[in-house]
Amino acid sequence: MTDMDETLPKTLLQPTEEDGEMVLNMGPHHPSTHGVIRLILRMDGEVIREAVPDIGYLHRGIEKVAEKVGWAGFMPYTDRVDYLGAMFVNHAYARVVERLLGIEVPPRAESLRVLADELNRIASHLICLGSITMDLGAYTPFLHGIREREKINDLFEEWCGARLTYNYMRIGGVSFDLPEGLRPKILDFLDGFEVFVDEFNRLITWNEIFVRRCAGVGVIPPETAVGYGLVGPNLRASGVDFDLRRDLPYGAYPDLEFEVPVGKGWVGRVGDTFDRFYVRILEMQQSARIIRQVLQRLPLGPILGKVPKKIKPEKGAEAHVRVESARGDLLMYAMADGTEKPWRLRIRTGSFNALSILGALAPGMMVADLVASFASLDVIAPETDR
Repeated sequence: MTDMDETLPKTLLQPTEEDGEMVLNMGPHHPSTHGVIRLILRMDGEVIREAVPDIGYLHRGIEKVAEKVGWAGFMPYTDRVDYLGAMFVNHAYARVVERLLGIEVPPRAESLRVLADELNRIASHLICLGSITMDLGAYTPFLHGIREREKINDLFEEWCGARLTYNYMRIGGVSFDLPEGLRPKILDFLDGFEVFVDEFNRLITWNEIFVRRCAGVGVIPPETAVGYGLVGPNLRASGVDFDLRRDLPYGAYPDLEFEVPVGKGWVGRVGDTFDRFYVRILEMQQSARIIRQVLQRLPLGPILGKVPKKIKPEKGAEAHVRVESARGDLLMYAMADGTEKPWRLRIRTGSFNALSILGALAPGMMVADLVASFASLDVIAPETDR
């Protein structure tokens, strides 16, 4: 027994041997844990009796780092909170500091932020969808998703010089304007991507084996989803029609037209593993629709607003903002003490709550169903360990 195990529920450490129970570790290096996460399972044969997520393997104290590096210096660290959706955390942090200082962001910068966010949403969902299929034994769809994601990475590399940790947003705007010649390349990508989605659906989404593995598995009713604080695609897949971009719009989103996909029980029940998978397919299509509108209406003007040389919000000032990331409602809270460094920074992400629901979701499942359900929640380890 390790020191870490001392904090875990005693039921997990003392299985009832007379009933043939045993304790299994899924992770922290199991390929289906999507990062360094450990799931401790109390098993009765193949049936799960109890599941406890054990997190903290990737804790780096990022929120505390903010107090040491200053307001402007913290931006590159935000990339590490969610390495698959760095643009969203960039965006949230920039917005919270802008709210503290009352900075107005130019319209062109707001549009470029939305453009970057939606491209990043597609890239993130491609990894999620490919990982789900790979966890269930279908490797080819994962490679197809990686291929399309690489095309987005190439676009980002030409745009801001990075492929993963972008450091693109800035307090007051963005760091780079859209390079000459990139607009037609993005449109070319979208033309091919829309064809890819149809191919992907034929390859795996409506594949009979895949459907049977996902339909009716890991059902999360809407009231349970709300009670556990699920956000984003996980919440909407349970039938809860809420999206910050539409319901609490920010940036350039009020001027854009798009639909919010909601789970309908397409092949099983509302809120099952398949709904969480297919909602993300539909979200990618809506992101492509948003990107086309942004490119068509991209306003002229500066990409950076008026920002003071020394960023020092007044003492006691506090603000919070919310951004609809690939994993849902991302909240950023900041409080100032009158210096050039935050007094407190707090980041609320979707992965922690998605992970917490496993304790209620897993009992009675087979291990194979837990793999499918866990994959469909799209948990990113660094988001849980801040």
